Amino acid sequence: MMKQEFGKVGVLFGGRSAEREISIMSGTGVLSALQSRGIDAHKFDPAERSLADLASEKFDRVFIALHGRYGEDGTLQGALEQMGIPYTGPGVLASSIAMDKAMTKRVWLFNGLSTPKFEMLHAQSDWQHVANTLGLPLIVKPAHEGSTLGLTKVTDAAQLPGAYALAAKFDSAVMAEEFISGMELTCPLLGVGDDARALPVVRIIAPDANYDYQNKYFTNDTQYLCPSNLPPEQEKQIQELALASYRTLGCRGWSRADVMIRATDSKPFLLEINTSPGMTGHSLVPMAALAAGISYEDLCIEILRMAQCDLQPLPDWKVSK
Repeated sequence: MMKQEFGKVGVLFGGRSAEREISIMSGTGVLSALQSRGIDAHKFDPAERSLADLASEKFDRVFIALHGRYGEDGTLQGALEQMGIPYTGPGVLASSIAMDKAMTKRVWLFNGLSTPKFEMLHAQSDWQHVANTLGLPLIVKPAHEGSTLGLTKVTDAAQLPGAYALAAKFDSAVMAEEFISGMELTCPLLGVGDDARALPVVRIIAPDANYDYQNKYFTNDTQYLCPSNLPPEQEKQIQELALASYRTLGCRGWSRADVMIRATDSKPFLLEINTSPGMTGHSLVPMAALAAGISYEDLCIEILRMAQCDLQPLPDWKVSK
């Protein structure tokens, strides 16, 4: 039955981004889950093979388990649209915008959604002006990377040049962001348009409030609370904000919105949205799904079932000369 419904499935993972290591962990889990349910799923690493092989091998749909550039930023989605191969997650435009943290924040702010203040940085930035405008501490990070790669918490304006230099190693676009002190949360989202729904909120308690690359993926020191133990009204508020962030960007399939609750007044702030979230043993979408009664395998199948192309094939036509 599964083979009939899904056909031949490619699980795309690995890739060429700085998050290749995490993508391999995510994709390996997804591939195993799909195969365990009788789906004709195959590994496909775009760093090792041409995307043209997706068409020549006649994959009926693909599960994107790539993270970062060339997998989560709309470029791959555009290629799949050209080949007419349905894929998981948001389409070209939503993926492209969501990968650009600054553009995402501009869209959210235009639509009245709360997100921390920010400024774009360059090598000649007035560092003291940045510190005065955003306040200290503040966060410096690449605008197009995930998994906290190249991120620095800055507590003194004198640290800004070094923080900028680190972030610039990952991306030519670097941003400084207002630091929100408080509770760190994330909310996974599934579905399309009005039918999209929020999964249970996950509360993240990292050592010394430092949810960095190491504490995300390679230690067991970070605590995750799901259920979050938030008051029901506050949990609902976070879920509604996450859904609004998802719909505003035109996301579909699945994503995960990261949120901070400011300690001083309990106001929520959107940090970013991930359109190809992790599916590793430490990942939060499977954790929230399990709290909602959805197994890892069933989650993978639900995401795969929503695979689609945004564009409809053009009818045959000829250009008149």
